[in-house]
Amino acid sequence: MKEFEILFVDDDRTILSLVEEYLTAFDYKINVVDSGLKALELIKKKEFDVVFTDFKMPDIDGLELLAVIKEYRPATEVIMVTGHGTMESAIQAMKFGSYDYIQKPFKLDVLRVLIDKIIEAKKFKQENIVLKTRLKERHRYDELVGISLKMREIYEQIDRMRQSSPNVLIQGESGTGKALTAHVIHRSSRRNDKPFKSVTCKSFGKGIAGDQLHDHAIGLFESAAGGAVFFDEIAEIIPSIQTQISRAFKAYSLNQAAADGNSGTGARILAATNRNLNQAARKDIFEPEFFNCINDVKIEIPPLKDRKEDICLLINHFLNRFSLKNESKVLNVSPDALDVLLRYDWPGNVIQLENVIERAFALRVDLTIDLDDLPSEIKTFGEITKSVKG
Repeated sequence: MKEFEILFVDDDRTILSLVEEYLTAFDYKINVVDSGLKALELIKKKEFDVVFTDFKMPDIDGLELLAVIKEYRPATEVIMVTGHGTMESAIQAMKFGSYDYIQKPFKLDVLRVLIDKIIEAKKFKQENIVLKTRLKERHRYDELVGISLKMREIYEQIDRMRQSSPNVLIQGESGTGKALTAHVIHRSSRRNDKPFKSVTCKSFGKGIAGDQLHDHAIGLFESAAGGAVFFDEIAEIIPSIQTQISRAFKAYSLNQAAADGNSGTGARILAATNRNLNQAARKDIFEPEFFNCINDVKIEIPPLKDRKEDICLLINHFLNRFSLKNESKVLNVSPDALDVLLRYDWPGNVIQLENVIERAFALRVDLTIDLDDLPSEIKTFGEITKSVKG
């Protein structure tokens, strides 16, 4: 953010000296002038972030100055300062667009509070503008593909935690790409050169005695030191083992912190599930202690039926990928086939769409995927919807 500039306007030079000395001591960039006309000359030349102006001045008053500033510098915030404070003048100032209103005599630290508040608001607004620009431009993140609002929000979530490396719970229907998302989170983090250990939850803990499971879990985290342990479909682990894992993770993290003074160098947990663990934890189907352990950040991956604007991008992505792997070349999808693919509900989500494209290569489709090249359940869906329309 550019350097924040302040202008203070008052015909009392004693006030100007006090304000200038005070704000300069706190490293604010402050300009002071003793008349409204001088303020106008400065405002024509440059833009200030905030202007404090006296309400009553001999040449032009604060309301007139406020009106001119709002016409020519609408982004500039104006704060009215007056020793003649009445409710009517306050209402007038607010109607003209004043950010706030303070009365003389005022405490100098009130100026800092107002300035810092405006600085934070401007920073937030600027960050939002940057974020919206980035979201509009971004149509993929690593191997994640999609331009829908929800996918762009997920990209931003991944961006925001690149340095902090929290534990992450990834929820979504089967086939939405939860495991891929976990890999992308790891590759985009500062831990990307450290181990990524994947755990098949259905079999985790089987054949291991209860008193040994704690040590087994700690050993798992130690094997991924500095990296990540990914628990795929974590709801498949029974509650008693969930408790063991969460307690092992806490013990491991404490040991890590004691060893090098920084718990952030230990392994993080990435977990995926196709179930709603918030509800499961409330119903005691999922261990609340474990849920709290893995749920620092939650990412919800939408089903493909709720992000159909991504289907064309995904098709092109899969066409390019399988073209590189196969001798046959499939360049596009016919309009009739594309129409069906866009209207289909995709119960198997992105994985099902990927399989449709891979199947076309396996069948050695030449150049274009046509309606007859689609799997029977999708082709039948197309025929049914066509007859209904007819």
